[in-house]
Amino acid sequence: MAGSKKIRVGVLGGGFSTSFQFQEHPNSEVVAVCDLRPERRKSLQDTFKCDTVYERMEELVADKNVDAVAVFSGAPDHVPHAVAAMKAGKHVMSAVPAGISLEQCEELRDTVEKTGLTYMMAETSYYRQPMISARKFLAEGRFGEIFYTEAEYHHAGIDPLFFDPAGNRTWRYVIPPMFYPTHCTSFLVGLTGERLTDVMCIGWGDDSKYLKENMYNNPFWCETALFKTDKGHAFRVAVYWEGAHKGCERAQWYGSKMSFFTPTANGQGAVIVRRAEETETDDAGFTRTLPKFEEYQVPNYFETDMLPESMRKASGHGGSHSFLTHEFIDSLVNGRKPAIDVYEAIAYTVPGIIAHQSALKGGEQLKVPCFDRK
Repeated sequence: MAGSKKIRVGVLGGGFSTSFQFQEHPNSEVVAVCDLRPERRKSLQDTFKCDTVYERMEELVADKNVDAVAVFSGAPDHVPHAVAAMKAGKHVMSAVPAGISLEQCEELRDTVEKTGLTYMMAETSYYRQPMISARKFLAEGRFGEIFYTEAEYHHAGIDPLFFDPAGNRTWRYVIPPMFYPTHCTSFLVGLTGERLTDVMCIGWGDDSKYLKENMYNNPFWCETALFKTDKGHAFRVAVYWEGAHKGCERAQWYGSKMSFFTPTANGQGAVIVRRAEETETDDAGFTRTLPKFEEYQVPNYFETDMLPESMRKASGHGGSHSFLTHEFIDSLVNGRKPAIDVYEAIAYTVPGIIAHQSALKGGEQLKVPCFDRK
């Protein structure tokens, strides 16, 4: 931590943003907030104890007292707002996804490269407590080779989010599930650094009126994708908006020496399975390896010195919000690359865009383009 240096943050977009503790970080202060809706402006002002309030994004990014902008507007506006902020000389932390089209993602990358400013995506799964454990296991070599991964983001019954208080459609109105893939893709890409290179995806929908007409022309409630990575590994991703399932954001990693399963929505806690030398006889009379199975108590890393003392408490999305806030501010204070920079953000986002194209083509296998720096 670089002494008492303060990053002056402007928060764009009310609601979700109020659960990020910029005002509690020792190296940041919220100096301006912005939202089109008056009730959200009031919520931002009360949360961050900020007297400078704007109605329009253009006013916020023009404020010379702002060093960095936290973009928490709707998904279709993430790139336009992030680009406007960077063109005005501001660093950016953006909510997920990074963008909703290949063109948006390309524009975002090009703007970051041209301006040299810091961009970070606030992907919550990257700092969920079991994911922090998985990174430790990987660094210690405990997995061996992770040859298969599964990740699920299940959020049934999102239709109350389709309309604002005035009855207008919001950006969430039947957004394709795979336009919101990062809660899943980060579990592998953000762990091993692999890139997703190929995908086939199957979508499911019904005769709902919502699916018949929406700005995305999306006919699917649920999409299930199978990706291939640049290391030849398989990765299943399931993003579901409807169906008989409980909400979750979780993963399970299958390794050659050890596998790790995060808690399920159906009540099972975290589990580790280790390869062993003992054998057992299955119900057909055949001999197979008997693995070592153990329950795993996931530590509360947010209570440790991984965070500034003022932020060591539970926060949203499995304790991730405090980590995301700290990572962004600390990267700016110390002039380093954030964990989820523009290349990582796009590597989490673009595979979902291509997966949706595959689903629209009945599961055709498609190549996933890479937007990394050449």
